[in-house]
Amino acid sequence: MFTGIVAELGTLRAVVELADESATLTIGGPMVLADAKVGDSIAVNGVCLTVVSSNGETFTTDVMRETLRRSSLGSLGVGAVVNLERPMAADGRFDGHLVQGHVDGIGTLASREHSENWDVLRLSLPTDLAKYVVEKGSITVDGVSLTVSALGCTNQQHWFEVSLIPTTLSHTTLGFVAPGDSVNLEVDVVAKYVERLSSWRTS
Repeated sequence: MFTGIVAELGTLRAVVELADESATLTIGGPMVLADAKVGDSIAVNGVCLTVVSSNGETFTTDVMRETLRRSSLGSLGVGAVVNLERPMAADGRFDGHLVQGHVDGIGTLASREHSENWDVLRLSLPTDLAKYVVEKGSITVDGVSLTVSALGCTNQQHWFEVSLIPTTLSHTTLGFVAPGDSVNLEVDVVAKYVERLSSWRTS
């Protein structure tokens, strides 16, 4: 389990595409590797991945075809900067919200409005995810826990907005994503459980 508080910006060092449409990624991130071992989890742009090997400076991870299809990881090239987070310790401070590292869909940055103290980002929201997102609720964008500041639907395209403070802009990849870029989205898992429970019917 993660909290959506990015610990470090890492760099994609190598990509090896495999015959079954899966891939092996090598990522640089010495801070998140300080207490990590083989078999541990690290969230990469909001995707929970398993450390296969590590030399203390970089780690290698296997990415299945399903993960590449459902997330933006498949579109990243060598040199790409990524958000990294280690799982929350059981006795740690809970700073963000419950983040599983299971991407629900891909959004696109539609626009960003810059001001002196913050940026407002508007992102597309897949129709099947729109029902899980509420104003002032939580959403994860490329592994970053954010609060939804506005919601809407224009020309049958759902969208939401988030307001980013300087710390978020300087410590995560959201500081430099550009209109048209794809981002990973994970909605609040509590909303999905509520939907499932409220619609449950026994045979």
